[in-house]
Amino acid sequence: MKKILVSAVAVLLAAVLFVGCGAKTADLSKVLSDINSQFSDATKGLTEIKDASELNTYYQISEDDVKQFAAEINTDASTAPVEIVMVEGKDKAAADRVKECLDRRYNSIKSQYASYSAEQFDMVKKCGVTTSGNYVVMIVAENYDGIIKVVNEAIG
Repeated sequence: MKKILVSAVAVLLAAVLFVGCGAKTADLSKVLSDINSQFSDATKGLTEIKDASELNTYYQISEDDVKQFAAEINTDASTAPVEIVMVEGKDKAAADRVKECLDRRYNSIKSQYASYSAEQFDMVKKCGVTTSGNYVVMIVAENYDGIIKVVNEAIG
């Protein structure tokens, strides 16, 4: 009986360690800093969202769902849309809610620019919302492919 119990505990511990190894953690502020360094032309003049309450203001994301975030947006409506929003949800359910909010925002941007400018609309269509584990990312910017590559390298 003792051997079975010890074996069961060992298997459980190994499983927990194995699952934990697959989870990648990233400092989203550093990821945003890396994006700004590598793509300064695309991110110049953006306004940083510094407080989680602003995520609610811009995206209807509840602060209770956010473990960490980093975001910058273009607040000048007369220029091309640029929004880089990275959120780590507190858990899977929170990440799902964050994704719903960012999907709504992305679709709103797409609708807005569909009738505004063919060139800007083409850029917006190449962008989108992605997820990886509890991380949810919305990027609407020139150089989307390069920016999302930096993000994916950090969060997996």
